[in-house]
Amino acid sequence: MTLGLVSVARGLGVAALAVGWAVGAHVSSASGEPSHWGAALALAPLLLALVMALWRLPSRLLAIVGAALLLAALARAWPLLIAEVALLYFLQHVGVNGLLAAVFGRTLSGPGEPLVTRMARQVHGGVLSARQVAYTRGATQAWTAFFLGMVAVSTALFVFAPVALWSTFANLLGGPLLGAMFVGEYLWRLRALPPGERSTLADAVRAWKQHSSNPER
Repeated sequence: MTLGLVSVARGLGVAALAVGWAVGAHVSSASGEPSHWGAALALAPLLLALVMALWRLPSRLLAIVGAALLLAALARAWPLLIAEVALLYFLQHVGVNGLLAAVFGRTLSGPGEPLVTRMARQVHGGVLSARQVAYTRGATQAWTAFFLGMVAVSTALFVFAPVALWSTFANLLGGPLLGAMFVGEYLWRLRALPPGERSTLADAVRAWKQHSSNPER
């Protein structure tokens, strides 16, 4: 199997996993019933991140103690967690979108450049035109507004609407809305920038990966 096919297969696998997780999240949270597997599914990303952090600790004894404390806390809180599955998904949804809003928004003030501008410099060899600088600042503002909007709508629906309606928005429509934002931003780029100053969607994804692996760059 060629490297290209491996990449495609990996991408399809990740997409299938994401769709499966979203459907499972919706089913378990929309029912409003206590759910062991729903709580486990909601906590899986956080627990995986904590386990990886413990694995990287220089002391194996410290890692074992940390894992034991994590398991003890999880066992103690489990009856509450299985009874509040929708709340777990809500906190996760607003937490992720709020964090992304902060990541983009905090670069709009201060001495540094907006986040999309920094990523565009990686794509274009560090040199941007005045048009590109203006566009990338606007794109950073747009992404900040998008994630803040997701937080606001999610919170309003969770507080005032039936949980099934909130879950449809957060768990089933979150991914498509993110994809629509990517496409909309790209179409805006086609209108705002001449061909020689544009980057592709693949360029944007690579720049985001580079930023994520080295956020101080």
